[in-house]
Amino acid sequence: MGKIILTGDRPTGKLHLGHYVGSLRRRVQLQNAGDFDKMFVFMADVQALTDNADNPEKIRQNIIEVALDYLAAGLDPEKCTLFIQSQIPELAELTTYLMNLITVSRVQRNPTVKTEIKMRNFEANIPLGFFCYPVSQAADITLFKATTVPAGEDQEPMLEVTRELVRRFNQTYAPILVEPEIMLPECATARRLPGTDGKEKMSKSLGNCIYLSDSEKDVWKKVKKMSNGEPRMSMDEPGHLEGNAVFTYMEAFCCDEDFANYWPEFKNLDELKAQYVQGGIGDGTCKKFLNTVLNNMLEPMRQRRHELEKDIPEIYNILRKGTEKARETAAQTMDEVRKAMQIDYFNDAELIRQQAERFRGE
Repeated sequence: MGKIILTGDRPTGKLHLGHYVGSLRRRVQLQNAGDFDKMFVFMADVQALTDNADNPEKIRQNIIEVALDYLAAGLDPEKCTLFIQSQIPELAELTTYLMNLITVSRVQRNPTVKTEIKMRNFEANIPLGFFCYPVSQAADITLFKATTVPAGEDQEPMLEVTRELVRRFNQTYAPILVEPEIMLPECATARRLPGTDGKEKMSKSLGNCIYLSDSEKDVWKKVKKMSNGEPRMSMDEPGHLEGNAVFTYMEAFCCDEDFANYWPEFKNLDELKAQYVQGGIGDGTCKKFLNTVLNNMLEPMRQRRHELEKDIPEIYNILRKGTEKARETAAQTMDEVRKAMQIDYFNDAELIRQQAERFRGE
């Protein structure tokens, strides 16, 4: 069995810097490194509908936004398979079977589920589809026999549910499914990038995002409003790093080369931090540097996205081809699953023969 990556995003809006630094940047690196035999990247529209069931148009419109962001960021349909979750019916089938192998209480103990329920104010009325999305996610991973899932650390509880379901399925039926491992971002800061307000995880619903497709002016507007943590009366006062979103973003996106190019007074971020906490460096100057770094990184993506937007039918064609390819793999796995569960009735010649003999003998 080869090394297989599976990862994706909910198409509820354009992708932002949290998506990019948390997993998308790494996906492009992994795709280009060629160390994995297969790579599947999908738009999780079924999971997005679990808390947007009354607004399917939101999902419908954002499929293309996410696809454009994927391609603009550097994902190559010749090197990875891009597909849409809802167009793989085998995923729904496997989800149903896996639901029989986990208890309600086990899902309730999942800390990620608890956090998501609280964030969406679902405490009193939890949609069943939303409650069961850890199982749906497990089906996504196991249907493609993924060995590796690039994701943020908040997804580790979800991966543990998947591993438990794989062990339960393999013990109950046959060793068909594969236990996946999470691949966390190399930069610890990138594992959970805060919003521009510095208080919460970057989230579309909280309005604290910088999107990959934001214009240069929009990025600067958002950087200017970033939280600096504890306020200072003047630049001569010592600066504070705790709760300072500007420096958190520098940790995630700046490198020594950026300092050489845009702020040669300092060799690296550590030198800047040391000076900042002593005082003498204004927050505005730090924000200008961060803005330059971010826009320098985003400009090539903006240009690629602009070119891609000129031929939207071709983007859908890429997704259609990728989905067809993904479904071929899904169908193969489901054939194995049905055989292991002994529900491949029409393909089981021995079963048919035995039943024929049984009834002839009665």
